[in-house]
Amino acid sequence: MVRLYLFAEGQTEQTFADTLIKPHLALHKVFMNRPRLIAHARKNGKVHRGGGRNYAPMKNDILRSLKEDSNSDVFFTTMIDLYAIHPDFPGLAESERMRQDPIRRVEFLEERFAADIGDYRFIPYIQLHEYEAYLFSAPKCFEYLDAGRTKEIEALQAIASQYQTPELINDGPQTAPSKRIIAQFPDYGKAKSTFGPQLAEKIGLQVIRSKCSHFNKWLSRLESLKGEAISS
Repeated sequence: MVRLYLFAEGQTEQTFADTLIKPHLALHKVFMNRPRLIAHARKNGKVHRGGGRNYAPMKNDILRSLKEDSNSDVFFTTMIDLYAIHPDFPGLAESERMRQDPIRRVEFLEERFAADIGDYRFIPYIQLHEYEAYLFSAPKCFEYLDAGRTKEIEALQAIASQYQTPELINDGPQTAPSKRIIAQFPDYGKAKSTFGPQLAEKIGLQVIRSKCSHFNKWLSRLESLKGEAISS
């Protein structure tokens, strides 16, 4: 049996992982514990979770968990955003020269993240550019929020059609995937952690991974962990 711990940036990722990824991986004999929010600060001996913006508390949280469960059949992964990533993140300054190739850039940052943690059981995943990119895999899912908002759904479909993959929708303060969605569906911004996973469930994991290659590569790696544990 292979066990997996997932550190989520926020409640949206936490629920998505628990609702969609956890049961899917169980089919591959990879059993995920309930996803936990990653630390963003430690004050007066108390760990504050959610946000994933400060790198040092995030790193310490992962290292602490690796130490607490040192078995070879347990793995650790993350779901954090490239969007607004903390300036102290390892390799971030160097990655700026790769900005025109976002997929290579995020892979480079994941490599640096893995090297900084220094444990083969740690499999970093950084979302391109944030969770809401997945929802552009099938913008018609927004009918779930309001089937009468045809023009707004068409606007989101038009955005998606401009990109080879939703993961390339850029990370500007007003043009990041979540900002574009909220511009058309303001109610989404009021309940992201509820609507985000529900909409992804409407789309389905297979459609999301067919449209989002970086996400698919990570999920495929998680599916193969049973074989990695046996070989190690």
